[in-house]
Amino acid sequence: MRPTAAERYRTVVARAGEAAARSGRDPAEVTIVVAAKTFGGEVLREVVAAGARDIGENYVQEARREVDALGLPHVRWHMIGRLQRNKVKPALELFHLIHSLDRLDLAQALEAVAAPAGRIVRCLVEVNLGAEGTKAGLSPEALPAFLEAVAPLGHVAIEGLMAIPPPGNIDESRRSFARLRELRDRLGRLRLLNAQLKELSMGMSSDFEAAIAEGATLVRIGTAIFGPRRR
Repeated sequence: MRPTAAERYRTVVARAGEAAARSGRDPAEVTIVVAAKTFGGEVLREVVAAGARDIGENYVQEARREVDALGLPHVRWHMIGRLQRNKVKPALELFHLIHSLDRLDLAQALEAVAAPAGRIVRCLVEVNLGAEGTKAGLSPEALPAFLEAVAPLGHVAIEGLMAIPPPGNIDESRRSFARLRELRDRLGRLRLLNAQLKELSMGMSSDFEAAIAEGATLVRIGTAIFGPRRR
C-alpha cells in the first residue's frame, strides 16, 4: 500500500530533523514549506492535519483558490513562484513571505501597495547562481546594488535569499548552497537599511538534506510529499 501524503510529510519532517541534527543545528531552525504545486483540496488538508503550517504556491490565483476553499487560518502561505506586478495587491493579501523578489520595479510596486496600508512586505531576493537564461533571479554580482536600491523602500523588508541551484549531482548542489550561504553572510555585513538577511530558502525534494547541512532555514518540498506534478 502506498504511503499517504500525510505519511510522506511526516517522513520529510523526520529527515529534515535528522539532517539538522547531523549538522549540529536545532531542527526548529528549519521550516518545511509544502510546495502545493497543482495539488490542493483534500490532500492539502490532509497534510495540514499532519502538522504542516507553511504552504507554498507558484501562482497567486491558485493560492487564492486554496485559501478560499480550505480556510485554514493557522496556515502561512508562501509565494514561491515568480510574482507579476499586476498580481501584487492580491499577493499582499495572501502571502506571509514572498520568496521571489528579483527586480526593482517589483519592489517598487510592492512598496506602492504596502505603504498606504501600513503593511511591511516580507521578501527574499531570488538569486540566479548559474546565470541560467531559463531562470529568474539576480546575479550574485548585482545583489549589492539591488539591496542598496531597495533600502529606501520602508515597507519592503528583505529577510534573506532564495535560489534553485543549476542542474547537477548532489555534491554540485551542495556547493551551490554553500555559495548562497556565503553570499548571504557577506551581504549581511553591509548592514543595509531594511535588509536583515537571516533566511536561506534553498533545497527541494531531491536535495533538501544537503541544503540543511549548508544552512537552509526554509526548504520547499513538493514531490517527496505529493508525488510527481499533475501537469
